[in-house]
This record gives sequence, structure tokens and C-alpha cells, in this order.
Amino acid sequence: MKPRILALSLSALLALSLGACSPESADTSAAAPAPIAVAQAYEAVAKDAKGFTAGALMGANAVYVLFDPQCPHCSHLWESSLPLHSKVKFIWVPVAMLGAKSLPQGAALLQAPDPVEAMTTHEKSLLAGQGGMAASASIPEDVEASIKANTRLLDSLGADSVPFIVAKNARTGQVVTQAGAMGTAALAELLGVSSN
Repeated sequence: MKPRILALSLSALLALSLGACSPESADTSAAAPAPIAVAQAYEAVAKDAKGFTAGALMGANAVYVLFDPQCPHCSHLWESSLPLHSKVKFIWVPVAMLGAKSLPQGAALLQAPDPVEAMTTHEKSLLAGQGGMAASASIPEDVEASIKANTRLLDSLGADSVPFIVAKNARTGQVVTQAGAMGTAALAELLGVSSN
């Protein structure tokens, strides 16, 4: 019986690791940010995160998605969120933790005249193995500072992978957090909205 439990645990860990991206090596030189409890996560992200809005612009409760532009799991979550755009106000918050392209691509998305169109094009390119959008290495200081602050915010939430969702369930009002990609139905369930 014990080997089966171990096998199930290992397969569960494998499933979790396949649904999210995390940096290959963490930078331990910087002081760890003060941790934010789940109950305070929504308020903290709403106050400090800098991102772009997609979906129901007039939605009462925003759903925050911290993502790295180089993460294919974030691309899958973007695609899963598209059918919910008529019901949910998503705020996509770029972080830079997966490589040299993350910061310039995040900056390009934040500065795009139509971030939703730019994100859709970027994510299709990334999923096709083409590396995503071309982005200038010349980034305005305020935009770079925002993305670095978003990355620190992700760390303070105790998250070590992306995508990372912070929301309030529409049915219960309870703050929910979730790491990793998921399908549309699972995302709708997490957010407390119908998927059709």
C-alpha cells in the first residue's frame, strides 16, 4: 500500500510542476520580502500590482494574474481565460523571473496601445515555439521599476511559480490564490462564475 501512496504523491507533484513555470535558480542574495497572508493577498495585489486589463472592464472584482511573458503555462491560462472575458475583469501583471526576454516583453505588453491584442499575438507566438513578441531592450525606468516591483510582490505572496492567480470568489467572497495553468471550467470554478 505504501508504494502506491508514494506513486500517487509523485504523480501529483509531477502534475503540479507541469502546470507552472519557476526559475531554474532562485536569487538568494536579496533579502526575502515580508510574507503576505492569503487573506490579505487580494488587497495587497490590488494596491501594488501594475498590469493591464482584459475582459469585463466594468467587473466589480478584478482577478489578478501574475505571469512571466516567457512562461508557456501562462500562455495556456491566457487562452483558458478568453471565454470568461465577458464575465470577468482580469488584470494581467507581468513579472520577470524566467529569463532575459521576460522584462522587455513585459514592458512591451504594458506599453502596447492594445495590450489584449498584443498579449494574444505574443502568447500564440510563444506557444508556437517562436519565443513571443520582439521587444526593445530600451525600457523606460518607471516601467522597469513596475515590473521589478511586481516580481517582488509575487515573492512576498510566497509564490515560486507562474502563473499565479489572486482573486475573490464571486460566490463566496473568499480570497483565493492558485499557482499554475488550468482549463476554462476549472478557472471558472475557482473564480465562482459559470463557464458558459
